[in-house]
Amino acid sequence: MLDLKFLRQNPEAVAEGMARRRFPFDLAAFLALEERRRALLTAVEQKKGQRNTASAEVARIKRAGGDAAHVLAGLGTLSDDIKALNETAKAIDAAVAELLLGVPNIPHATTPDGANENDNPTVRVVGTPRAFSDFPPREHQDVGAALGLDAERGTKLSGARFVVLRGGLARLERALAAFMLDTHIAAHSYVEVATPYIVSDESLLGTGQLPKFAADLFKIEGAAAYLIPTAEVPVTNLHRGEVLPESALPLGYVCHTQCFRSEAGSYGKDTKGLIRLHQFGKVELVRFVHPDTSYAELEKLTNHAEAILQALELPYRVVALCAGDIGFSSAKTYDLEVWLPGQNTYREISSCSNFEDFQARRADIRFKPEGGKKTAYVHTLNGSGLAIGRTMAAILENYVRADGAVAVPKALIPYMGGIEVLEPEGKQA
Repeated sequence: MLDLKFLRQNPEAVAEGMARRRFPFDLAAFLALEERRRALLTAVEQKKGQRNTASAEVARIKRAGGDAAHVLAGLGTLSDDIKALNETAKAIDAAVAELLLGVPNIPHATTPDGANENDNPTVRVVGTPRAFSDFPPREHQDVGAALGLDAERGTKLSGARFVVLRGGLARLERALAAFMLDTHIAAHSYVEVATPYIVSDESLLGTGQLPKFAADLFKIEGAAAYLIPTAEVPVTNLHRGEVLPESALPLGYVCHTQCFRSEAGSYGKDTKGLIRLHQFGKVELVRFVHPDTSYAELEKLTNHAEAILQALELPYRVVALCAGDIGFSSAKTYDLEVWLPGQNTYREISSCSNFEDFQARRADIRFKPEGGKKTAYVHTLNGSGLAIGRTMAAILENYVRADGAVAVPKALIPYMGGIEVLEPEGKQA
């Protein structure tokens, strides 16, 4: 969440940031709450002063041997007034805290202006899309149907937007996860973690999914718990409520999980194939870093995700999300978009974000500077490294052959037991 002290001291700057986001921040309502809160605190101090004066008067009367009953009665009334004022002030503090939970992060100065995805500038383009001269490109769900991508049985088992993978495709999914994990561990020095797929509402609150995005989550009936929408949630919360030594920073984790999303509001979009499923595999990168280096760390994190696309020889581009398109918790985000020739477009395959101290404040993740006494909030970053289903889709569309077979990217052949080509199931038989 935002720093309440900063908001109180710089309300116009916060309002300007929200305007860049196209977020309807009610500055007047916040200022009214603050004015009421200050008035209550002033009233409390005045009542306390009156109580101190009355207490001194009681002591004086008693020393003189007089009856202080009437003053004592007034003291009781003052104490009741102070208690009531404090309760009202606590209620206002709670209202401010609830308001803050619904306010997104302030876009960084280098986040470009814009209203939506159409305003996202391209930072760089890497690789040249394949020229299909002998046959037209095909969408991945059509290529995959002959290789073991079974949407019909996925729907039979679980409903729409679930799939079953058989044979070579099931092995390709496993190979991709292992390849991504090994690359990030060996080449980028991440520590692998395996986390639960069910998290508490407190964990989702810490990373910013709750309360705003409850409709996007799968809730466990009868419990304050949910299926994870991304490994960002459990991995970031590993250090919730902790104070890390400065020497531990930067700290990077990599985690492979299944992810579960209701896809609320996306009906009719990408209903076929592997692009927008309710359950999908993903390898996630999470970093805890020093505030002074977080934007250099964002560039590094983005390069780590790009390394997977480069190793798989998949064309892609990097775009900087504009202020109107960045996620709720993010201050700055780069999207990696892989080329899908069957769709004749680039599609998102990773978002790499710097949340600054937004998540750390919600989850209370701090570090202690060396030689210093006062703790400070870490900056958190995360990015997909990569989304496995979308990576499979890109491989199917970019590596398909005229006969429907799909070449295995060279980097994955060792993870596929030496298999170089995925043949259609009929041909295998």
